[in-house]
Amino acid sequence: MHIGIAGNIGSGKSTLTGMLAAHYGWEPRYESVAGNPYLEDYYADIARWSYNLETYFLAQRFRDVLEIARSEKTVVQDRTIFEGVYIFTANNYALGNLSKRDFDTYMQLFELMISTVKYPDLLIYLRTSVPVLVSRIQQRGREYEQAISLEYLAGLNERYERWIGAYPGNVLVIEGDGLDFKNRPEDFNAITDKIDARLFGLFPK
Repeated sequence: MHIGIAGNIGSGKSTLTGMLAAHYGWEPRYESVAGNPYLEDYYADIARWSYNLETYFLAQRFRDVLEIARSEKTVVQDRTIFEGVYIFTANNYALGNLSKRDFDTYMQLFELMISTVKYPDLLIYLRTSVPVLVSRIQQRGREYEQAISLEYLAGLNERYERWIGAYPGNVLVIEGDGLDFKNRPEDFNAITDKIDARLFGLFPK
């Protein structure tokens, strides 16, 4: 089984991925941030490095989804191949950070890949407002993220909402602004109750 965790930068995807893996005994699969050869260059000059970064992520996520499909374990994944394309790459194209030529080439690659890819059995979307995202990004203190603009985060959020609204698979929306599932067990339990209800037919208390 494949569980995807979706959400904007700073929404808590990686934290929730690890916690769900520990809770259910699932195998976690994280986005390729550590060791990414383009990430710092990208945030320093987005227009210059967008195609490189997005193509790198596409290759990594395609490799991940092939491995997940072959796995006999339940895998919980921090960000899926779909949002990488429909949210982040599409947003960069709309902002002029990718040329039409590069975007068309990228989408040709994606369309070839997607013919072999299935949607996750469950997609969990962490809906989070821009002010909360900014606060969390500042708290975790990654230097290369500090220059991310409010406009950029807002644009990503808008694309997330449109994508989730039209998503054809099984999706569970979690309102993230008032939650602190890392530090408050009751908040984490509320999420797992909803997951249990969706996956196993169990109703929250």
